[in-house]
This record gives sequence, structure tokens and C-alpha cells, in this order.
Amino acid sequence: MSVLNPNETAASWRPSKREQSVELFLDSLEGGAAELVGARASGFPVNFNVTPVNDWIDPAGLEGAVAAVVQVDSGSPVSIKRFQQLALAGRPPLIAAAYDPPLALVRSLVRAGALDVIPLPLSLDELESSLAPLKEQLEKARQAATSRNAKLVSVLKSVGGVGATALMSQLAIRFAAHEAAHGRHACLIDLDLQFGDAAFQLGLNPKYTLLDLLEAGARLDGDLLRATTAEHSSGLKVIASPPDMMPIEGVSTDHLLQIVELATREFGSVFLDLPANWTNWSLSLVARSDLVLLVTELTVASINRAKRQLMLLETQDIGDVDVRIIVNRFDKAMARTVRLADVREALGRDVSYIVANDFCLMRSAIDRGIPIGQIKHKCPLQADLDKLEAGIAASLGLER
Repeated sequence: MSVLNPNETAASWRPSKREQSVELFLDSLEGGAAELVGARASGFPVNFNVTPVNDWIDPAGLEGAVAAVVQVDSGSPVSIKRFQQLALAGRPPLIAAAYDPPLALVRSLVRAGALDVIPLPLSLDELESSLAPLKEQLEKARQAATSRNAKLVSVLKSVGGVGATALMSQLAIRFAAHEAAHGRHACLIDLDLQFGDAAFQLGLNPKYTLLDLLEAGARLDGDLLRATTAEHSSGLKVIASPPDMMPIEGVSTDHLLQIVELATREFGSVFLDLPANWTNWSLSLVARSDLVLLVTELTVASINRAKRQLMLLETQDIGDVDVRIIVNRFDKAMARTVRLADVREALGRDVSYIVANDFCLMRSAIDRGIPIGQIKHKCPLQADLDKLEAGIAASLGLER
């Protein structure tokens, strides 16, 4: 692939972090504490550590914990000192647990840094009540981080059949895998309401689709949105197009914008596969996008349609949106008839990326619903997709 636009970064991988847990340090499984073994509290897995109240707890062993519940014996200065020393480490948040703690001890533990002091024997209800403020705080932090990284990428077809959906689907799973390595998410919404098959091309058979969100009305929220998504093995969240054809102009622009905005808040980066025919809502989504990918082929007909697409954006006063031209199914033999320089002259802007033509490989990946890398790891098409993903991430300001 030739990257005619600079600003690329080399791809790099980082290991995914394990799920954050609540660590319990109690001297026994008395009362209802045994029921907490293998349970979840406020959505977090609970790990039980049977530890005498006077035994030292290594702060390094708490890495990855969302919180730690540490038993304190009011009659043991060593036990109280242990808690105070753990609190000095600053992380994770600590919850003290004690039998009938006197008020003076409660005040002392809170001053030392205890998030809360809960009674023993420990119950799940008490633990969840204590974790509630922390869960809310973490959720606000997650939403703030997602909001900072929320990016909207719209994919336009110069003409139907240009291979935009296949290209976008393979691109999105690479993008999602890289985002997962950085602790972030990515989502693909198939907005081709009549001919969309992105979920099918990725080997997914979702129970719910975009239609369920469109029919939700005032019930639309983050929980419903997440319940509607299908998840690819790469981590990509996919909202499939409706199972039956529906009039594309019959969709409320405001409702669709609400769905997309909610998706960016929930997942961060969102790819939109737009229909070939323009609608009021598709124009609104392009205007809202951080990046627009216009996919064309190296043919006169396809380039002419791409030119008309760009002219429409200009007439609708959204010509300043960041549009990147992608020449798909590039073949050197075809370039003898229509050159890249001809594309630049016709469209009035540079070609950002060219993607090699390997129709058989792409068709095989679509038929089997798998990434092309699982069929053929090293090939020009694979390399082009990797460079395209890295370039898009760079233009969106996302590290790789």
C-alpha cells in the first residue's frame, strides 16, 4: 500500500489488563462470608484471602484491585497499624471490616484513609452498599475517559458494490483489537437500512438489531444499547442493520443522532456504514463526524460518483469535514488507464490510501465470517489494512 498522506504511526500491541476485583482479607469464612467466594459485588468479582489479622499484607499484591476489604481487630495495635500502612500506599481504596468497632476506632480508620468501615460478619448487601460510591466514581471516570476518546468515523461509498462494507468491517476489527489493548472499546453501526450485511460479513448472527433501538423510543439508554450489540472476537461491538428492508427516509433524524451519540459515550470510537443513497439523517451524521472515509475504485464511473458526493457536501455547507479518499481494489494494471493523478485532478484532493485488490481472499473471508489474517497472514491486502488502521488512529489522535 502507498500511504500518500503522512501522519502514520507504527502499530504496537500491549497486553490486556485483567478484570478489576474486590479483594477480601478476613481471618475466616464466618457468617455469610463463605457465600462471597466466587461472587460478584457491584459488578466486580470477589477474591477471598484468608489472612490472620496480624499478618502483613503486601501492597504490591493489590495491583489490579478496585478495592480491598481488610479486617481490623480493635484490640490489636498490630492489626490497626497494618491497615494504616496499607492506606499510606494510596491504592487501591480500602474498606475496613471489624466486629462491633468502637466509634473511636471508626474515626481513626476513616482518618487513616478508609473509604468505609463495615461490620463483621460480612454480608453481600453490606459490601455492595459500601462499594456503591466507588462504583459511581469509577463509572464517572470511565465516561469521562470515553468522552475524551469518543470519535465518529463515517464510511461513504462512491457507488454501491465498491467494497466499502467489506473494507470497513475488516478495518473495524483491527481497530477494535488495538483499542482493546489500550483499555478502550470500538463499535460499528450498520446504517445501511436496506442492504446492510456488516454483521453477516463478520460471522455474527445477532438476536437484536438497530430496529430494536429505533423502536425503543424513550426507553433508549446505555443498558439497552449494550444489550443490542453483538460482540466480535476482536472486541468490536456491532449493531446490525434491521433484518427486513425499511424506508430509509422513515427514520427520525433526531432519534438516529441520539443512538449514535449514545454509542460514542458508551464505546468511544464508532464506525458508521452509511447507505449509498443520501438522506437527511446521513448528511447530519457526516456533519457530526470526526473523519469521513470515501471509498472509490480506480474507474471513471466510480470516480465520477465520488466527485458528486464531494460536491453534495459542499452544497450542504459541510465541505470542511475531514474526508479521506480510499482507492479500493487497486490494481497496477488498471492504473495504466486511470492514474492516481487523474483521481486527484477529478476530486480536487489527494488520495489518502490505496488498498490492494485481492477479491478472492476478501470473498473467502466474508463467506467464512473471519478476518483475512486467519486465511493468509502476510499479503499486500493485509499490510494495506494494517497501515490504513494505523493512519486512521493517527488522524484521530489515538496512540498505537
